[in-house]
Amino acid sequence: MKIGIIGGTGGMGKGFALRWCRNHDILIGSRDAARANEAAQEYFTLAIQQFGTVKGKIAGKDNLCVAKESDVLVLSIPYENIDSICSQLLPNVKDGCVVISPIVPLTKTDAGFEFISFKEKKPSAFELVQKYMKDKSKLVSAFHTVSEKKLIDPKLILDSDIFVCGDSDSAVNIVNNLIGEIKNLRPILLGPGSLSYLAETATPILLNAMIKNKMKNPGIKII
Repeated sequence: MKIGIIGGTGGMGKGFALRWCRNHDILIGSRDAARANEAAQEYFTLAIQQFGTVKGKIAGKDNLCVAKESDVLVLSIPYENIDSICSQLLPNVKDGCVVISPIVPLTKTDAGFEFISFKEKKPSAFELVQKYMKDKSKLVSAFHTVSEKKLIDPKLILDSDIFVCGDSDSAVNIVNNLIGEIKNLRPILLGPGSLSYLAETATPILLNAMIKNKMKNPGIKII
């Protein structure tokens, strides 16, 4: 399976690439193909150093090529860039491509981190992305509360739960399996895509709890 990561040169993209290349081919996407290729070479070198051998390859390409070639496409992009990026890329994905949105409408105020969709009465990230999907059922919401700093270090075990929302059982199952490939992560189904805002709100809750209580890169675990 080919997993493409839009915004793949960032921390989340690096973490996903290092963890999933053990079983899958990874495509790192960037507006600059040369930058994407440079990042891909760096990630692959790190993966070999960490794991010895991996089944997949890591390659870097421009965002449009990544969108066209991927079986699963991860949108590691800011909420503010959804319209400009998704309008160009999502109409070009392959039929059957599962799109994962870990995007959170987030803003920092004097009070702390707040959820833009509530504060400014704007759509959830899931709603904005879904506008541009050819097959809206293939959009799955996940990975909102995973620690980026822990994700990029494959030596660390991420012992936490990942909330998942989606409208297609087959698409959700693909994402759940990818979550399960990262040791000690557990998928927790919240419901259909219309409830994705619930998963997205978990991020500002977690960030504020982390800062106010001086926690270090926490996750969420349901016990």
